[in-house]
Amino acid sequence: MVSTYFSYSYVARNLTQSLTRVAQQSDVSREVLYYKANIGKVRTVDDLMNDYRLYHYATKAFGLEDMAYAKTFMKKVLQSDLTDSKSFANTLIDKRYREFAAAFSFASGETKVAQSENQTDDMIGLYTAAMKSNVDAVAADTTYYNAKIGSVTSVDELLNDDRLRNYVASAFGIDQSKWPRDTIKQVLSSDPSDPNSYVNVTFSSQLDGLNVQLAQAKSDATDASTKIADYTAQLSQPGADVDQLNVQILVERYRLQSAVSSISSTNDAIAMTGRFMNLAGAFEFSPDGSLPPGTSAQTAANLASTNQSFDNSKSAVYAAASPLQEALVIGQFRKAIPNVNTLQALVSSPVAYNFALAAVGLDPTQVSQSTVKAVLESDLNDPKSYVYTLKDDRYVKLARAFNFDAKGNLTTPLAAQDSAEILDIAKDYVIAKLKSASTQDQAKVKAQAQKEATDYQQSIGTIKSVSDLLSNRNLVDFILVAKGLEPANVSTAYLKKIFASDLNDPKSFANTESDPRFAEIAASFNFDSKGNVARLAMIGPQKRDQFLATQKNYLEQSLEQQQGDTNPGVRLALYFQRMAGHVTSAYDILADKALSEVFRTTFDLPDQMASMQIDQQARIVEKYLNLKDLGDPAKVSKLLSRFSAMYDAKNASQTYSPVLDLFQGSSSTGISGFNESTYLAMTKMRASPW
Repeated sequence: MVSTYFSYSYVARNLTQSLTRVAQQSDVSREVLYYKANIGKVRTVDDLMNDYRLYHYATKAFGLEDMAYAKTFMKKVLQSDLTDSKSFANTLIDKRYREFAAAFSFASGETKVAQSENQTDDMIGLYTAAMKSNVDAVAADTTYYNAKIGSVTSVDELLNDDRLRNYVASAFGIDQSKWPRDTIKQVLSSDPSDPNSYVNVTFSSQLDGLNVQLAQAKSDATDASTKIADYTAQLSQPGADVDQLNVQILVERYRLQSAVSSISSTNDAIAMTGRFMNLAGAFEFSPDGSLPPGTSAQTAANLASTNQSFDNSKSAVYAAASPLQEALVIGQFRKAIPNVNTLQALVSSPVAYNFALAAVGLDPTQVSQSTVKAVLESDLNDPKSYVYTLKDDRYVKLARAFNFDAKGNLTTPLAAQDSAEILDIAKDYVIAKLKSASTQDQAKVKAQAQKEATDYQQSIGTIKSVSDLLSNRNLVDFILVAKGLEPANVSTAYLKKIFASDLNDPKSFANTESDPRFAEIAASFNFDSKGNVARLAMIGPQKRDQFLATQKNYLEQSLEQQQGDTNPGVRLALYFQRMAGHVTSAYDILADKALSEVFRTTFDLPDQMASMQIDQQARIVEKYLNLKDLGDPAKVSKLLSRFSAMYDAKNASQTYSPVLDLFQGSSSTGISGFNESTYLAMTKMRASPW
């Protein structure tokens, strides 16, 4: 038989080619294609378990084929909420069960909410910034106006400049949608002291008539009110003509309504006349719209008055940006948003709805609710969805701020990483830091690592793109350490190439690198092809990273099993090589019989070691192994070279190898010696350093 060392070395050096050959084998490719074609149809755990080929494909991918029969047990594993440390899968010693549960989203632990805490905080930040921006815009408009008005030489030049024209209209309270440009031009060209000027002939001359009209309308309103009261009183008198009195009351109510309407419109006309008179008096334009030689458009006094009037017109802007008002509306928004359980509930809540639109720079009075609904129901992953047809980034910001599906129902928050992924990385980071800590420093290192883990959990929620992530080296280094990688050896440029890879393409940069942990890091994030955080499409019960991990694991398991048929030692070595980067403590090795066998064989330790107290075994592992070295592929390769030689020496005359039993998680008596209740009892576990 070819030596274990030679066989393992050959496969390890040509791992990509070996996996490709396995993938091309008819029986393997047939199962791979079946899984791809049918996993998208699965909606429940029972759907998965009732499809023999899918279920056995999945269990094989995670080395749990021998447990496929224990469906009650495996169902509890798949339904475990991995964000809950007390959930079933999290209490099992064998990490394969947790990895199996993590490969599906049957119990993701993700809560459906209108907004996550990060989204709410982001929206409040946008609102505060928008209010400040509005105040800054007022100041910028005044600065622009003062800088430009001195060089204006005609009315047309003033009206042709949008910013100048809008400034004047706001300062003098003129609604440009109601008054044509020609009217405003002629008012600006009028001399209020000339009785024949346009403003006097068209507006001022009407004041006497308007005042008479106003007085008459007020008189009519008073008279109508008096008569209504009188007729109403008569209704209760004996012998009253009720029908006639009711008719008279209706007539007087109509007259009162007409009078009130006349009072309002007349007051508006009088006020508008005053505004036009003020506008005409604030500028020095001649009747033809020009300026006399050496004359500015406004005197210093008129310029100062115009500035003050403009500021007064923006009082609502200043009020909204005041600390007290901001605190009030932010508090109201925070209180309202947890009660939003549908899109309709959002648009029906003025407090939440108006705040949200204002935060992204939209005016609730100018945008229809139907438009907002269509925006919030848009699929941000689809470049053809409604929100993108508006060509307005404000709507995209609004859509990203909420979690509604195409029917207006709640969905899970859009996040760079799912909560289970975040928790895993945080835990692995703490354990990784404890690996290199001396005994006396353990408590101090643990406390600091837990603080950094908490910071990571809070900070990762702010990441919106690959660029955001890679520009934050603290977050990047945290992830690398959690994965057992040395940050100093990994450049940002390298990671950029990893994240730019198409993880669905086996020939992409990330998938062809010797260390698979980089592809795993990229797959753990919800980035689309443009590098932005996106709600990636589910493949049945699996997210992209879960589906890719299952596919990859199935091929690796197939390769390892095939190599094991020829030489069990090669299977052990390949398995150890695959799992080494995921080992976070000595207990990970001890909890996995195959990893323990490699360790004992490598260092020529007796099998009886397995009967020792678990803490004593852990100390032996830590004595012989620097766990940090398991994150270095070169050092792992060196260790496995030693294992291969020791394995060949140990098994030179052995005709039977119990390696298969190691991967089945049983003793040499076989799996049949254990019933399902035995596995249901496997929930007692040593407390994690986390």
